[in-house]
Amino acid sequence: MSTDTEHVEEGAETSTLRAWERWYHLPVLGAVMLFMLWVRTQQYERFLTDDGTPALAGVDSWYHWRMIRWTAENYPSTMPYEAWTGFPTGRYVGQFGTLFDQLIVTAAMIVGLGDPSTGTVYAVALFAIPVMAALVAVPVFYAGRRLGGTFGGLVSVVVLALAPGQFLSRSTIGQLDHHVGEVLFMAIAVFATMVAVRVGERDRPIYELVAEREWDAVRRPALYAALAGLALALYVWVWPSAVVLVGIFGVFYAVALSIDYLRGVSPDHLAFVGAVSMAVTALVAVVLFEEPSTSPTSFGYLQVLLPALVAVGSLFMAWLARQWNARDLDRRYYPVAIAGLAAVAFAAMAVVLPDLFDTIANNLTRRLLPLGEPTTDVTIREAQRPDDFTAHAVAEFGAAFYTMLAGLALLAARPLLGREYRAEYTLVIVWSLFLISMAATQIRFAYYLVLAVAVVNAAFVADVANLFDIDVRGSLDSLRSVETYQIIVVALVVLLLFAPLLPPLAQAGGTAWAQGNATAPNSDARVWEGSNEWLNENTPEPGNWAGADGAAELDYYGTYERPADGDYDYPEGTYGVLSWWDYGHLITVQGERIPHSNPFQQNARSSSAYLTAESEERGELILDAIAAGASVSEQSNEELSGIVEGNESDEEIRYVMIDYATAGGKFGAITQWTGPAYGHYATPEDYQLGEPIPVDEINETLTDLPYDDTMTSRLYFGDATGMENYRLVHENAEAGSPLFASYAVVRDGQVALDENGRPAVAVNRQVSRGELLQLDNDPRFEVFDVRQAAAVKTFERVEGATITGTVDDSSVADANATVFASVELATADNRTFTYVQEAAVADDGSFELTVPYATDDELAVEDGYTNSSVEATGPYDVELAVEGEDGLELAYDGTTEVGETAVVEGQTVDVTLEEATGEPGGADAGETDGDGDDGTQDDAQDGGNDTQAGDAGESEN
Repeated sequence: MSTDTEHVEEGAETSTLRAWERWYHLPVLGAVMLFMLWVRTQQYERFLTDDGTPALAGVDSWYHWRMIRWTAENYPSTMPYEAWTGFPTGRYVGQFGTLFDQLIVTAAMIVGLGDPSTGTVYAVALFAIPVMAALVAVPVFYAGRRLGGTFGGLVSVVVLALAPGQFLSRSTIGQLDHHVGEVLFMAIAVFATMVAVRVGERDRPIYELVAEREWDAVRRPALYAALAGLALALYVWVWPSAVVLVGIFGVFYAVALSIDYLRGVSPDHLAFVGAVSMAVTALVAVVLFEEPSTSPTSFGYLQVLLPALVAVGSLFMAWLARQWNARDLDRRYYPVAIAGLAAVAFAAMAVVLPDLFDTIANNLTRRLLPLGEPTTDVTIREAQRPDDFTAHAVAEFGAAFYTMLAGLALLAARPLLGREYRAEYTLVIVWSLFLISMAATQIRFAYYLVLAVAVVNAAFVADVANLFDIDVRGSLDSLRSVETYQIIVVALVVLLLFAPLLPPLAQAGGTAWAQGNATAPNSDARVWEGSNEWLNENTPEPGNWAGADGAAELDYYGTYERPADGDYDYPEGTYGVLSWWDYGHLITVQGERIPHSNPFQQNARSSSAYLTAESEERGELILDAIAAGASVSEQSNEELSGIVEGNESDEEIRYVMIDYATAGGKFGAITQWTGPAYGHYATPEDYQLGEPIPVDEINETLTDLPYDDTMTSRLYFGDATGMENYRLVHENAEAGSPLFASYAVVRDGQVALDENGRPAVAVNRQVSRGELLQLDNDPRFEVFDVRQAAAVKTFERVEGATITGTVDDSSVADANATVFASVELATADNRTFTYVQEAAVADDGSFELTVPYATDDELAVEDGYTNSSVEATGPYDVELAVEGEDGLELAYDGTTEVGETAVVEGQTVDVTLEEATGEPGGADAGETDGDGDDGTQDDAQDGGNDTQAGDAGESEN
């Protein structure tokens, strides 16, 4: 009796172990996915705000939030055209408002029972990204299992979960961007294609079966191929630029079909899979078609033509193989013929379809291959090439990168080791090599490479185990017969793969959970939030400028049809906001105003041209040319005048917003778009290249630089003093008042020279209080200017009021008289500064000056104008000075009020001057700073160590 019980218990135990052996991967996979989810959501509280406003981690995340809110309001439609960016034309948004955003909104609709609140949509959007990242583990596991069994599949997902690089940083909570969607759907598409290719090899569909309509024989491979094509189409639907994977698959089919033919295997099997899958992708792309262009970021011709070409190419290669056989040609020349025909096809494309050819060629060098000269993409940090790709890859994946390379070699060598050849191995090899190349081309594409690193390591583990006769399936029999050396091998492989990704071997802060713990809302969004909220509340709605009634035509969540010429016809009273392109999405979402340039890099060149313009005249011509619909970059002032002349459009750029980074650290990148290079702005105009500048002459030589004449400097640091058509209307001091230091690199008692013979000078580099002290005490540097300004400043373009008057004094005409108008102004946080304008007095004693600041606030937002937070503390002081023996001497003075209406509409204000004596205050104010800086900056330079300056500087670093 007891013996029978023991047998039953032993049988039950064996059954349990057998069940564990069969299903153990599911709880392990689930645990890994939960770990991935926890790592990415551990700092969710940082993204919850008291007032319910969104707090997101990336700049593009803000535009996805715009798309998600729009889709929620118009569900299930997606935005056909965006009128709230890219002023004055609008913008087709392409890779935004895609399946990625629809999936998030659909989930919110389910959670919110069909009518989700904004809070519900936001909560779902926050958690959707980590959930998608965790779901990547599913296709990675099953792809890895195809190469290395169940154990290999689990190795793949653990590598994926522990990788601390780009994939993790772009999939934490708050990162509301499509990158994680790209990775998820690429993984699904690759896995589905692996399965379809294998089914094609097993079921062997051939042309005769299709011709004779033997559907039963081809149904299974056709179904799997169609599913693979659908998976690829979904990937394209998430991100139109996913056509890059279509190109990779095209190379795979060309290589694999050639290998099959060389091996004596009919290419029909693989060609059938390629033709069916790519045909399905092309058909879905036809349904998604939105824009008649070959842009990779649009649902256009490229997304339809490229998979269609791969489908046709697959069929052509199968047909050519049959013709090769019929003529009894040497099989070895078949791949050569294919390569030659491909070259001819591309040459023909360059002639017949030049736009398509240029798109493919440009994307080869920008996304696929680290070739060619860098473009303006280098001003996007994530699009830059890694300085040291190997170091970059090791930082991303540790030793798993090297084991992936070994795994690729072992996959390619499997036929040589007497193991079965599979076309899916070729697929994985080709795909992995392209991902390596892409990651070497742009830093960000390491988030794709993580897939290959994870999946191929399954093959590495399986092949190493095979070499040492280790059964990684973990069966009961194998566990009983395991040898000591086999345990050691497994332990070494596990250490090699995972130890560099775990403490203490991981770099400081380089573990997955440390990276996840460091995630936080985007700093630019926090800095700009106050300025954009002010913009939303204190400027007229677009369409209502100057009392126009066009705002009803510009519903923020409205639907706008795509204009045939790509130029949206805005209603009267619409205006734009100019900033550097980094901040365009923030202006659209936080401020609900229409930026000129944006992170699509739309209009980046014209924004650069404006911000680097070295006179107010040129800056105004550029903005007027933009309103005229011209492409602005390197035209002369005369050419710009010709463009502007005759323009009857009332569309204008009304506001200019500049932050500390635009004026400081980003200015070098801004110059790359239009030139001249940054060195021009940091070099005195009369400087002879190679001329030495002694240390004791630095202040004298470098205090008047071309940078000081740029619109950026005159507005941001000068508060528009001396300018006629710009006034400061708001500054965001709550976000900090950073310090800026200009300094020269000193070597051997003089300023060092760069490779072009220019002085090695940094202009307005943002520094903390501590960094400024270090620069002051370091003999290698000489600080020659220190400035301080609010984090973000907003300026308004106005006509300017003209102050006129006449002095009936014949002696004035003979004394080179100058008239000055000055007014003290105060910001909302009680910072005061003085605006000064000057002009020469005519021979008849008359004068006129154009000034942009008003001394009252008689116009309000309700009237269609700006509610400025910068107000005059009194009237304008107008002073006329003549040259005397000791310089300028005050001869006449007076005061006048300048109304808001006069400033906005360009009216004339008369002033009466009376005789006076003494020194002209306006002249002194005007001469204080040649570059238009106000006293606040000078105080920072002289004192520099006050509490406000130090704390503000440190808070921004």
